[in-house]
Amino acid sequence: MNSIATAAQLTHEQKLDRLAEVAIRVGLGLAPGQELMMTAPLDALPLVRRITEHAYRAGSPLVTTFLTDDESTLLRYRYASGDSFDRAAGWFYDGIAAAFKSGAARLAVTGANPSLLSKEDPEKVSRASRAVSRAYRPALEFITRHEINWTIVASATPAWAAEMFPGDEPGAALAKLWDAIFAASRVEAEDPVAAWKTHDGNLHARAAMLNEKRYSALRYRGPGTDLTLGLADDHLWMGGGTTAGNGLYCIPNMPTEEVFSTPHKDRVDGTVTSTKPLSHQGTMIENISVRFEKGRIVEAHATKGLEVFEKLIATDEGARRLGEVALVPHSSPIAHSGLLFLNTLFDENAASHIALGQAYSSCVKNGDKLSPEELAARGANDSLIHVDWMIGSDKIDIDGVTASGTAEPLMRKGEWV
Repeated sequence: MNSIATAAQLTHEQKLDRLAEVAIRVGLGLAPGQELMMTAPLDALPLVRRITEHAYRAGSPLVTTFLTDDESTLLRYRYASGDSFDRAAGWFYDGIAAAFKSGAARLAVTGANPSLLSKEDPEKVSRASRAVSRAYRPALEFITRHEINWTIVASATPAWAAEMFPGDEPGAALAKLWDAIFAASRVEAEDPVAAWKTHDGNLHARAAMLNEKRYSALRYRGPGTDLTLGLADDHLWMGGGTTAGNGLYCIPNMPTEEVFSTPHKDRVDGTVTSTKPLSHQGTMIENISVRFEKGRIVEAHATKGLEVFEKLIATDEGARRLGEVALVPHSSPIAHSGLLFLNTLFDENAASHIALGQAYSSCVKNGDKLSPEELAARGANDSLIHVDWMIGSDKIDIDGVTASGTAEPLMRKGEWV
């Protein structure tokens, strides 16, 4: 790690270098001799190049990077034939799965324009998303089963910065977004590696407490929310880093403030209202309110982006059910910043949240060794999608419900009891 310095003494380039080094050493836990497969938006090249340098310094024999370009994505919607939106580059996703199978690590750099597809045909967006989800499924299973070490970090980009700070001139907006990313990613600490290890330990302690409690359900109460969320049989709470199936320790999301587990796909009942907008496939979905019966969404509302949300939950049967539940205190650094990042990596770490779709088998005891049928029998959901949305705030109370039905205070006004 770079020599110890205060945040005020660090230049932008030094902070960028720290973010890259922390991503490789702490987030990914890249092993000497391990290949790296990276994806990133084109505007993230400065960070991508520094990550690449640190990967080679850590002993990687090969770093392979795939870059995406927003403008090229839009050209498809403007000029491609209508039937093409049911297609995805299967050969490309087969290659990713082959890379994971051969032992490569996975690093994603996020930073795309949150509103990129907001003016495009929702039907085309939905079809293209489903096609990619189907093609990506074999590769995604390496991640949901946590067989490989992987992580996600963020790069500020002009389009993202403009969405977050529309009143600022482009340079100032970009600088503000970088400052927010650096702060949330803990690279401004005197010793970022030590800061991450301490934070990781705190998250593990919280998860251990919940695993000892063995609650059968969580009960949420607040404005627009009256929800009972059953937990999967043999569920496990996780938080911070974990050892992947290949034996390497990684912290999948940087930043991360959550402890999370697997809901029971058939035991969710009541209503829940989002507390932050969901940016999905370039569309802002605001004020989501849904009603669950026996684990399934039977009624859905939103003041903006409802059509996109309805197409999302129609992806497959599992898209109407939950695959993740996560608890985040309202006092998390990201919530404390007061910023809406319009990016799930950050916004999900500002508030307690739930995710529609695919469950993480690693959040079920011995889940990585169970068949899909055995996972389903324990309540783990199966779907082509996994989409997080925020339901926590300083007005939400959460109880843990024991197997005997006793409710114990767990969070009050968004804070741990």
